[in-house]
This record gives sequence, structure tokens and C-alpha cells, in this order.
Amino acid sequence: MLQTFLDFFSFSDANVLYVVVGTVLIGMSTAVVGCFSVLRKRSLIGDAIAHAVLPGICIAFILFDTKNPLVLLSGAFVTGWLSIVVIDFIVERSRIKSDAAIGLTLSVFFGVGMLLLTYIQHSGNAAQSGLDRFLFGKAAAIVGQDLKVFAGMSILLLLTVLLFFREFRFIAFDPDFADSIGLPSKRYEILLSSITVLAITVGIQAVGVVLIAALLITPAVAARFWTDDLKVMVVLAAIIGALSNIGGAFISYVAPSMPTGPWIIVFMLFLALLSILFAPKKGLVFKRLRQRNNFKKILEENVLKLMYQLDEQDNGFDKYRPITELMAKRDMGEKMMLNALSRLKKKDLVEEKNQAWLLSKEGLSEGKRMVRLHRLWEVYLTEYLRLPSDHVHETAEAMEHVITPELEKELEVLLNHPEYDPHQSKIPYAD
Repeated sequence: MLQTFLDFFSFSDANVLYVVVGTVLIGMSTAVVGCFSVLRKRSLIGDAIAHAVLPGICIAFILFDTKNPLVLLSGAFVTGWLSIVVIDFIVERSRIKSDAAIGLTLSVFFGVGMLLLTYIQHSGNAAQSGLDRFLFGKAAAIVGQDLKVFAGMSILLLLTVLLFFREFRFIAFDPDFADSIGLPSKRYEILLSSITVLAITVGIQAVGVVLIAALLITPAVAARFWTDDLKVMVVLAAIIGALSNIGGAFISYVAPSMPTGPWIIVFMLFLALLSILFAPKKGLVFKRLRQRNNFKKILEENVLKLMYQLDEQDNGFDKYRPITELMAKRDMGEKMMLNALSRLKKKDLVEEKNQAWLLSKEGLSEGKRMVRLHRLWEVYLTEYLRLPSDHVHETAEAMEHVITPELEKELEVLLNHPEYDPHQSKIPYAD
């Protein structure tokens, strides 16, 4: 296995070199362009274009009787662009929504393409061999001539994005703002649509009409989980696209019976799943951990607030309270209450004695803070939002956990340091 790995990455085999370089160029360029499709919420347009390029390939072959990739891709670009025009025309001139217009255009163009492909296959033209690789993709068949075309197209795509990055960013996020500052947004939308068609047209040779939408969209979706910065997202999408193509090509090299294109998509899906699950800010695993930690934090703060309120009612802060007394005042299971008290004890916020609990000096200060935030927010709701006093408790229960020290000071100044809350309970300020 190690020898196979070394043989592959030595690129001593010209065919391996062509396949890896060609698919990496395709993967990077389509991923970069796909970022803008994702941000514009036009992912399905890519699928429509992918199916619409088939009749263009067939017509170019019929007219010029050649499999020259530049000729075939030119035909694909024309019908791909035509599909965008048709979709926009249907949406603007009828009551048909964009999703229905995309489905209609996709099926019609692809149907015409299949008819033309069938006609070519029965025409007896010997040059037709291998034409169906545009339908299913055959990255392993990339040769030197194809590589030159892919390199030129990919460089053109990447340079276009680099030169017009600022304008594309405006179009992707806020086209109305682009219009307001004098940018011809329609012109740049046409340019962005053109390079999207071009990216799909180039990519179909690797993975085919059916899978090209995944090559366009999946790296962008994966990159979106790692960052909110568009520049970083574009770079990450390009890296994911490149790694996926290298991984798919390697698997195909190890197991020659395995098709390269589908394995590229499988590898890409694997990287996307890793991003969806484990990205630090937006990954589902870390999001779940943050939710769990927030739940524990809220639970602990509620227990501290409860103990302070009970001490406040007794006019004393030196009484150890059994867990049954705490549970009687707060609807919480015994296990949950014990877990919260155990965590608070580890943080030196409560003390335990004979299975009874007392606020420590630090816990007393924290409990006082939670009560203060709760009552200040109740005052704010009654004075500024004119809510009845019996309608403010639940909202204050939620807000008390997210009010920052800066906002607390602003509330105190805004409310002129009120002494009592709407229920005439004293607001305990910090010493």
C-alpha cells in the first residue's frame, strides 16, 4: 500500500499526472465559483445548467464532426447560458416560481440532449466513441489536450473571480446596495452567471452531467461551516475541491475498476460531513456542546438565584438548606439539582455540610447579581415597554442569563438606579 501511495504521488505516470492536475484545476475553479451560487441561494441553477449543456455538446459534435474539447465545451456553454435565459424568462413572464421553472428547463433540455445523443449513437459515425463521458463523466480519460483546455478555462475562471471579487461580493450579499452605490449589478450578474456556466461546462468532463452540481456546491457548503469571511470561504472551498479530486483520483488508482468521478463526489461528501459535524463555530457537535454548556450555566445560575432569594426572605445568609427545600421552590428533578450543586461546589460557589447547602462568599455575590439583573429587567419592561407587572417574570427569567456587565450598567443609568422592582422587591446592588 505504501508503494502504491508513493507511486501515485510521484506522478511518474503521465496519465496519473494528467488526471490529478486536470481534476484539481476543475475542482478548485468550480468550488470558487460555487461559493457565489450558494450565497445567492441559486444552488439549483447549477443543476439546471448541468443538464442543459448536454444538447449543446451533441449539437457541436453534429455540426463540426469533432470531439475537440474546446469545440464541445463551446457548444455546452451556449446551451448552458440559454437555460439561464429561459429560467429567468419563465419566472419574469409567468406565475411559475423559480423552482418549477428550474425543474421544467432541466427536464426539457436534458430530454433534448438524450434524444440528440441517441441520434448520434445510431448515426454510424465512428467518431462518436467516448462522447457519453460527458453524461457520466470519465476523469480517468483526461489526456494532454484536455488538460490544456482545462488549465486555460480554470485560470480564466479564477482570474475573473479575483478581478471582480468586490463586485461579486456585493451581488452575492446585497444587490440593492450595489445599485445604490452605482455598480451596474445587472452586468455583473450576467458575468457571474457566465462564469458559473463555464465552470459547469468544464467540470462535466470529470464527473458528468449528473454529478457536476455536487462539484459546484458541496465544497462551498462545507467551507461555509468554517467561516463567515467570504475570502476565507473561497480559499477553503478551493482547498476542499482540490483535496476531494486528489482523493477520488487516488482511490481510482488503487482500485482501477472504481470510477474516478463518483469517488471524487464521495470524498467531497466525506469532507462536507466532517465540516458539518466538527467545524468549531457551526458544526453540529460543537454546537451541541455549547448548548449543553449553556444549559448547565443557566441551571447553575438559577440555583444560585434561588438560594439567594431564600436567604433574602429569611433575612440571613448563613443557613444551610437541604435539597428538599430547594426542590420545593424550583421545579427541578433531584438528580439535576444535585448535579448543579456539585458543579457549583467545585467552583467554590456553594458549601456542603450534612447534605445541606450554603452560598459561599463568591456564590452570594453571584446570586445577588442574578437577582439584580432579573429585577432590573422587570423594571425596564414595565417602564419602557409598558408591560403589566404580572407579564414580565418569564421574559426576565430568560434575559437575566445574557445581560452583560456593560448592559447592566446602562440599565442602571437608564432606569436611574431603581430601588424596587415592579413587585416591590428590593433590588440588591453590588457593594
